Amino acid sequence: MTSSRPLIIGVSGASGLIYAVRTLKYLLHANYSVELVASKASYRVWQAENDIKMPADPIQQEQFWRQQAAVETGGCLRCHPASDVGANIASGSFRTLGMLVIPCSMSTVAKLAQGLSSDLLERAADVQIKEGRKLVVVPRETPLSLIHLRNLTALAETGVRVVPAIPAWYHQPQTIEDLVDFVVARSLDCFEIDCVPLRRWKEAQ
Repeated sequence: MTSSRPLIIGVSGASGLIYAVRTLKYLLHANYSVELVASKASYRVWQAENDIKMPADPIQQEQFWRQQAAVETGGCLRCHPASDVGANIASGSFRTLGMLVIPCSMSTVAKLAQGLSSDLLERAADVQIKEGRKLVVVPRETPLSLIHLRNLTALAETGVRVVPAIPAWYHQPQTIEDLVDFVVARSLDCFEIDCVPLRRWKEAQ
């Protein structure tokens, strides 16, 4: 494995689940270990965005994510029910590389900013904050209200990295996936993980 410690991936109910799919694609291709938890709301978003029902059973869900990411083998993926607050990722004694919430809803942002943990995703993220580990959130909402901005500021003040789902164009994207991959790459940069084939900025000659 690339690292003996897993990266936690949280998938909340924000629109843009393609960000989570592409993240898994590159992490598993690079043989990373991933602990994944999807919020209850994300099931409804899957249905709305892709007309696909995500299975609740952890084993079936692992197969589902691998199919969506087109990675049958490689890496290690373990899925957790959002209701399982007794899972390993809910404990500070379980050592990880940190956690990436992608995409991250404003509801999740608000709960994390207030220290609320109503499910495993929120508890795992709260653990990263209290343990001083890396937590990165990728909010996908527009326009942002003052409440949203204040909650994001509260997270940033605790050391959480905020990576908005804003693509760039200097890498000359040709497809939607290219635009998504830029956000995925910049998110993983926060963990010093470089596994996305991205044309990075070069000074003009």
